[in-house]
Amino acid sequence: MSSPLFSPLHLRSGAVLRNRIAKAAMEEGMAGAGQLPDDRLLSLYRRWGAGGAGLLITGNVMVHAEALTGPGGVVLDEVTPLEPFAEWARAGRAGGAALWMQINHPGRQIQAGMPGVVWGPSDVRVDLGRHSKRFGRPTAMTPEQIEATVRRFAVTARRAAEAGFDGVQIHAAHGYLLSQFLSPLVNRRTDRWGGPLENRARLLLDVVRAVRAVVPPQFAVAVKLNSADFQRGGFDVEDARRVIALLEPLGVDLVELSGGSYESPAMSGRPADARTRAREAYFLDLAKDLAATSPLPLMLTGGITRRDSAEQVLADGVDLVGVGTALAVTPDLPARWRQGREADGQLPPVTWSDKTLASAAGMALVRHQLRRMARGAEPRVTTRPACALASEQLRARRQLRRYRSWLPKATPHR
Repeated sequence: MSSPLFSPLHLRSGAVLRNRIAKAAMEEGMAGAGQLPDDRLLSLYRRWGAGGAGLLITGNVMVHAEALTGPGGVVLDEVTPLEPFAEWARAGRAGGAALWMQINHPGRQIQAGMPGVVWGPSDVRVDLGRHSKRFGRPTAMTPEQIEATVRRFAVTARRAAEAGFDGVQIHAAHGYLLSQFLSPLVNRRTDRWGGPLENRARLLLDVVRAVRAVVPPQFAVAVKLNSADFQRGGFDVEDARRVIALLEPLGVDLVELSGGSYESPAMSGRPADARTRAREAYFLDLAKDLAATSPLPLMLTGGITRRDSAEQVLADGVDLVGVGTALAVTPDLPARWRQGREADGQLPPVTWSDKTLASAAGMALVRHQLRRMARGAEPRVTTRPACALASEQLRARRQLRRYRSWLPKATPHR
């Protein structure tokens, strides 16, 4: 029986996605030497590309070598060698899927002990209670640093196009820098980047304009946006509606809706204020509301594991279904859905009472599966969360030593 999941999606830039299923971004943390993609990422994306999705979106690619979400982050800036990215693009596109690069700046969400800079719209620290010291203390960005950041996003997007990617997704969700500027809780500026939403959205809008100006017309430009931050007094669904309207005239092809941040990890089904719950399509109620008025196509990501849930997302007015964790366990899930089959299993939720540790362990479990697939092994859903988290912490220490050694040599040329 035919399904709307397997109908093409035509974007305003002229790009066409072969179906309505996207592999959503999951941060791989697999940078090789020089913070470059290596054979592991090529192998992983080649496998996803053969799995039947219409679109693959990479995990974070960082626009600023001195500001990484973690020491295993991939960097693409003005002086980065381009051939490793061209190989990545060829691998991801080999199975017929489009490949978009997610481009990001972490802002204040940088782990303590990382070299480089910790910036934010204001000097407001990440508040994780007793875990707050896990992140560095931010300094408020100067106008010059803000303008340089706009240029960095544009450079990364231009070079992604040169490498053979089909588009970029600008990350303005999950509490990263662009999301921080949007948040009235984090952005306490009184200049033209602070105050009313139009000012708080200025950095995102300037980034979109700068990116669209330097990429080819048929190169897709998307934005990842929180439907809500799930923090009292924070960015909410009405703010999201207004930002989508502001993005519409700027040549944006698609807005992906997600939610939460490190402080309220709703993207893993565990928000701080409990207004959503761990279930299929965490943010569908908010997305359905936004889809009713959105002038742009919308993509929804968050907890989708079954075909009937994916079809309900489309039935509720969303144009593209984003699948993340399920593809870390069943990389050919879109092809299975086409055949009327489902996944063999899924990762169990981490239900520890400490939400910060539970979220970290859940992400570690996902990345454990990605590393297994990258070396040609099968995912293993029986891995214990505590073991995955401990293993990741050991790996991060090794990556941090390498990053600390690399950054001083690379920075003078940037």
